[in-house]
Amino acid sequence: MIKLMTPEVGAEELDLVRQVLESGYLTTGPMTQRFEQLIAEYLGVKHAVAVSSGTTALHLALICLGIGPGDEVLVPDFTFPASANVIRHCGATPVLVDIDLATFNIDVADLEKKITPRAKVIMPVHLFGLSAEMDTVMALAQKHSLWVVEDAACALGAEYKGRKCGSMGDLGCFSFHPRKVITTGEGGMVVTDDDGYAERLRLMRNHATDRRNGERVFVEAGYNYRMSDVLAAIGVAQMGKLDSIIAKHLELADCYKKALSGLNVLALPTVPEGCKHIYQTYATLLDDRANREDVIQALRLSGIEASIGTYSVSAQPSYQTCEIPPNSWQAYQYTLALPFHTRMAKEDTTEIAHALSDILEDL
Repeated sequence: MIKLMTPEVGAEELDLVRQVLESGYLTTGPMTQRFEQLIAEYLGVKHAVAVSSGTTALHLALICLGIGPGDEVLVPDFTFPASANVIRHCGATPVLVDIDLATFNIDVADLEKKITPRAKVIMPVHLFGLSAEMDTVMALAQKHSLWVVEDAACALGAEYKGRKCGSMGDLGCFSFHPRKVITTGEGGMVVTDDDGYAERLRLMRNHATDRRNGERVFVEAGYNYRMSDVLAAIGVAQMGKLDSIIAKHLELADCYKKALSGLNVLALPTVPEGCKHIYQTYATLLDDRANREDVIQALRLSGIEASIGTYSVSAQPSYQTCEIPPNSWQAYQYTLALPFHTRMAKEDTTEIAHALSDILEDL
């Protein structure tokens, strides 16, 4: 079976985890600080605050900005639902924006139409490892006095006009789930250049505890959103592999482009000028004559694991009162994620292309 995803983990991760276990310091500590420093240096930001997941990173970013009832946060509809769920967790309203089918990222024209006086934040998602159209996002944010929280869960290492994703907005959020470019098993990071935001993030991730007159006190109803040093150790090792992982991703993407170019019923990833796509997922778009579930099942019978791209938030039962944006719905029905990871050989892309060609030839 050619698997959809296999993390690039090995001896380096084991060695650093062993160091943490032998130290006896397992919660947030020196290794977490080391991981934070590596991320901050890589992105060129002042602060990186490690947390327990990409979801808690997004939630904490919004809490940091004081988002609450009556506020609106604009977010693309085609994304993992956590991007919208954290807005509801704050008591605010997610405003679901359509996407550009060529990039799967937020449609800036639809975004502008949906900004109201209640809007407080734009949350662009750099989906599948490709940056959103950040010049327009930032211009709209400035025009309407909005914060920008980048959902860069999939985009560590991706770039927009020379700037790293996650470093352009007020806050940037990353995930280290096993399907991301690097992993800590579970874990996340919030990054910012603002000293005040960083101080509040660190306070709120640890139950909002502070020291006053030598005594530990709880100054707010904070959260247990800490990352442990065990997971951070994996992250430190992973950061040493990040550049080589991205290089292999670009190589595989080029192989796929060559192998799949003859399939006119399958749209391949688009990379706008000035963007560096790091292909956290190799997401394609099937012709609407295809039945994606049949394609996935046929690939599985050929020994190839494939999946959907991601979700239309508004199509989920918990958001069933929302209108479903048309491009997001089409992407939800027809995106096809193909196997993509560093353990793949170039020849695997050819095998997958031949299997897809056989499956789709009658369309």
